[in-house]
Amino acid sequence: MKAYLYDNLPGDQRLPHDSGKTVGEDDLKTLGVLYYRIGDVEGVNKLASERGYKNRDEITVSPEKMGDIYEAKVKSFFDEHLHEDEEIRYIRDGFGYFDVRNKGDQWVRIQLEKDDLLILPAGIYHRFTTDETNYIQAMRLFKEEPKWTPLNRSDDLSANSYRKTYVDEYLS
Repeated sequence: MKAYLYDNLPGDQRLPHDSGKTVGEDDLKTLGVLYYRIGDVEGVNKLASERGYKNRDEITVSPEKMGDIYEAKVKSFFDEHLHEDEEIRYIRDGFGYFDVRNKGDQWVRIQLEKDDLLILPAGIYHRFTTDETNYIQAMRLFKEEPKWTPLNRSDDLSANSYRKTYVDEYLS
């Protein structure tokens, strides 16, 4: 895992966009973002049990697996959004980026690779993209039935109870 401020320069979202300003794991924790390096599924199973994750699935994001919808899907994942559940991803193979908003509303880019596990709290604004290899395989973990409902950023979301809880806990 490598985290840094996103440079906000124009260009393909799949490029590193590394500003050279490192963001540490402790800084991520202040945003509610948790990172683990786990070398095997047994370690994931232990964490899942500790945190109450009951369900999981796996997704491969690549042109080969997704065909003609790949480019549109990757673009949609990059729309800034939040979820009303924790978002947990364990990278099984490949590379990708999660971008999250910091307290100053700047993008923090988190580069993930095989054996990285990231937990984003409910209510955090974020986005995702593959890197220029266009390939990532990830396990998605869920506390309840699998669901992935993105709520794209808008003024209306300031009244969302999950967003309010996130702001009160991490941004105030």
